[in-house]
Amino acid sequence: MRPDGLDDAMVLAPPAAERVEVGGAVADGGETAAIGLPASLVPSARSRAASRPVRLVAGVDEAGRGPLAGPLAVAAVILDPRRRIRGLDDSKKLTEARREALYEKIVERALAWHVVLVEVEEIDRINIFQATMAGMCRAVAGLQLAAHEALVDGNQLPKALSCPGRAIVGGDALEPAISAASILAKVTRDRLMCVMDGRYPGYGFASHKGYSTPEHFAALQRLGPCPLHRRSFAPVKLLCDQGRLF
Repeated sequence: MRPDGLDDAMVLAPPAAERVEVGGAVADGGETAAIGLPASLVPSARSRAASRPVRLVAGVDEAGRGPLAGPLAVAAVILDPRRRIRGLDDSKKLTEARREALYEKIVERALAWHVVLVEVEEIDRINIFQATMAGMCRAVAGLQLAAHEALVDGNQLPKALSCPGRAIVGGDALEPAISAASILAKVTRDRLMCVMDGRYPGYGFASHKGYSTPEHFAALQRLGPCPLHRRSFAPVKLLCDQGRLF
C-alpha cells in the first residue's frame, strides 16, 4: 500500500508477477506507480525485431486535456502487425466496457506500450499545451522498444520527440496505433479518477472524471478546490481568487 492510500498497481496494470517495469505514471503529489508491459512479450518483441527488418511505429495520444481536475494521461503504443486487435477506435466513441476489454488486449498483444501521467502541478506551471507535448515525449521515450516513427493525434508535433514523427488530425479514429494509445490513456486516467473519488469524497470524480459538469461545479462551490484541481483553469482560478465560480 502506498503512503497516499493507493495500491501500488493503482488498478492500472496487470499483476506485478506478470509484467516488467518499463516506466512510471505520476499521480497526485508527484508519486509514481509502475505501468508495465507483460513480461512474456519483452523477449519475443526483441527477438522478432531482431529476426527481420521491422519498422516500429508508435501511436501517441492523450486523455484529460480539458478537465478541471486530475492529471493528464499520455500513452504510446507499438502494435504487433501479426497480432491484430479488432475494434480499435477513438476511445471517446467506445463504451466504458468496450474500452476496458480493448485495454486488456492492447497490453497483452502490443510489442511495447508506455503510459505517463503529467501531474496537476506541472500542468499549472507550464500550461496544458506544454504539458501535453512533454507527456508525449516521455511516453515515446519510455517505450521498451525504440520507435522509428511516432504518429501523434492532433495538429501539433512535439519538438523533443526521440524519433521522427507525424501529426495526424483525427488520428485516433484513423490509425490503429493511435486508437490503441487513446484507449490506454483514457482507461488509465478513468481508473485513477475513480480511485481519487475515494480519496477526495464529495466531488464526484468517479462519475465526471474531473470534467466540467453541473455536479462538479456544485461540488467546487460547496467544498472548494482540492489538490487535484488545476488552479490555472479559469473556473478554479476564479473560485480561488474571488470565492465564486461565475
